[in-house]
Amino acid sequence: MPGSNNVREHRKRARITQAELGTICGVSRQSIVSVEGGDYAPSVYLALRLARALDTTVETLFGDQGESAP
Repeated sequence: MPGSNNVREHRKRARITQAELGTICGVSRQSIVSVEGGDYAPSVYLALRLARALDTTVETLFGDQGESAP
């Protein structure tokens, strides 16, 4: 289910545009807009590509914020 994530924050820290991130990851700018807005939950493959492009982990980008592990 789509929800909040940290993609936008990491992209801005990396100083790259949505279009540039889309090109790096092999998707459209609109796909990046949808992921950042929480309207679209990326596939595992895309999540991995986003994490690599932004030099972070999938857990950092998409992990549950504020929830502790059992």
